[in-house]
Amino acid sequence: MNTIQIVGMGVGNIEDLTIKAYNALTSGIPNYVRTIRHPVTKQLKEKDIKIETFDDYFEKYDSFDEVYDEITAKIVELSEKYGKINYCTAGSPFYGDIVTKKLLCEYKDEINIIIIDGMSFLDKCIKLSGFSDYKSISILDSLEVDEFSFNVNSLNIITQVYDREIASQLKIILMEVYEDDILVQKIDVLEEKIEKVPLFLIDQEKKYGFSTYFCINPIEISENTVYNINNLCRTIRTLRGPDGCPWDIKQTHESIRQCVIEEAYEVVDAIDNNDIDNLVEELGDLLLQVVFHAEIASEDGFFNFKDVVSNVCNKMYSRHPHVFGNKKANNVDEALKNWETAKQKEKKLSNYTDNLKNVPKSLSPLSRSYKIQKRAADVGFDWPDEVGAITKIKEELFEFIEEYKKLDLDKMESEFGDLIFAMVNFARFMKINPDIALNRTINKFINRFEFIEKNATKDLKQMTLEEMDELWEKSKIPNGI
Repeated sequence: MNTIQIVGMGVGNIEDLTIKAYNALTSGIPNYVRTIRHPVTKQLKEKDIKIETFDDYFEKYDSFDEVYDEITAKIVELSEKYGKINYCTAGSPFYGDIVTKKLLCEYKDEINIIIIDGMSFLDKCIKLSGFSDYKSISILDSLEVDEFSFNVNSLNIITQVYDREIASQLKIILMEVYEDDILVQKIDVLEEKIEKVPLFLIDQEKKYGFSTYFCINPIEISENTVYNINNLCRTIRTLRGPDGCPWDIKQTHESIRQCVIEEAYEVVDAIDNNDIDNLVEELGDLLLQVVFHAEIASEDGFFNFKDVVSNVCNKMYSRHPHVFGNKKANNVDEALKNWETAKQKEKKLSNYTDNLKNVPKSLSPLSRSYKIQKRAADVGFDWPDEVGAITKIKEELFEFIEEYKKLDLDKMESEFGDLIFAMVNFARFMKINPDIALNRTINKFINRFEFIEKNATKDLKQMTLEEMDELWEKSKIPNGI
């Protein structure tokens, strides 16, 4: 079996190499290193120790993925040629070297891999940062991060900032998480050079390289302007704790049940009003309700917020087999079909009626009608087009009028329900949300009523219906209400 010794060259000069690493490098077997820019590489060459580099690969290939794939393949090829070689990497092989990761993951059963460790860049970076009062450290690869990778309460150390382009991409991501002017430490570990740079300028520096690291200190809670979901969960737990707020401590699932509905409708209002600032606020209020219920459940030992998140993530993976699995969905209808199939399987619905009964009773009657009709239509119980739905509305209206003439209140109520149900069915054909449509009419009514009150010359109670109706008609013209 061929052998590859992966040698960590540390973060200093040749004198800082471990004895084991020095002996390996001077043993006479072929030496290969990722870049000549490491001081130890140059010093070995000065001692006439032969060492080959892969610097030309960074110019030859278009992406870092290609570079590391090709270096890995070449290292394997060289090990087959010579039987035993040294692959040398800056710092410690265990931290941040992608070729080492590839060799261990892809070739550990085919090649004898020996790791000779060295001091890591991370160790030195943490020391150079000067920050020691940390509760947690996050090590993040700039080539793999997104905005969800960062915890503002951690010391975030960002590696692999090789050039200005990577720094620019990183800046865009970080500005989704932090304030634009937060100070970031740019640390060159080899040169032991430290600069503090405002976030919005991190891609304007002159020099980047394999030894360039960015460090962002944790934000103190008392100074926070940016928070994450953990902060919100901790805040609710504090409010519910022994020294918390008497009102928050007293609440139960039942007592704040209505708040969820109200906040959801306020989110819809913000969307309908195209009020983006208000939408941010209302989505936060709705999220607060989710966290609040999760905290109550956690105190009772049932579940916590992480269970809520895990459940919904599992659901998203399960119900999107066309994204995360091997199913296909070439259009919206096929995607919805996959969703419904997965949903019925999850909920173990044994028949079609169970699927109708599964629509929550807590929904508004309009929304519940809409969903039940949709599920019935999915199995073919539906009019061929909206004409049948309109005919049904007329039929139900005549039946309601007949009962009205008889003044049979019980039958009137039944027929009135049938009429509304038929109208919801027509709305479904037209893709009109009945709740939104009714709320729109309610708001219109309030606006027109307000017009009447503002333009009335006397108290509304003193006006006749004819006088108010005249103003009502006028309210439609100037504002198009």
